[in-house]
Amino acid sequence: MSRLTEPCAESLTKQDFERLSHFRYRLRCFLRQSEDICRDHGLTPLQYQLLLHLKGFTGREWASVGELAERLQAKHHGTVALVGRCEEAGLVERRPGRADRRRMEVHLLARGADLAERIAALHQPELRHLQEEFSLPGWEGEP
Repeated sequence: MSRLTEPCAESLTKQDFERLSHFRYRLRCFLRQSEDICRDHGLTPLQYQLLLHLKGFTGREWASVGELAERLQAKHHGTVALVGRCEEAGLVERRPGRADRRRMEVHLLARGADLAERIAALHQPELRHLQEEFSLPGWEGEP
């Protein structure tokens, strides 16, 4: 049994399936375009997502590996490996935590911040298109 409560399939209408199909299609178009943009800049989509989450982390300029794993919806050990690859590429660095020296903070380096900004800017036209098509909370203004 899944984590989600499973509704009765008979309660879904054709329109429900059409809406879900269209949403998944538009989401996949956005993701495919994002993947192409990332690769054009020498990053994997996961590397870009890591940089994006660091740049956009609420309230501070760094995140722990555990926080990044949650944002990426990835396993802790996979996130550690991803951070290591980004560190080797000169995009991020790990620093001992200020409050707890056992906890590592992952910080963006200048090269990582620059790539995150350039790639995010290239996502804006497609994001605007999604904004026009779908009404989502917090999307009242320009992306």
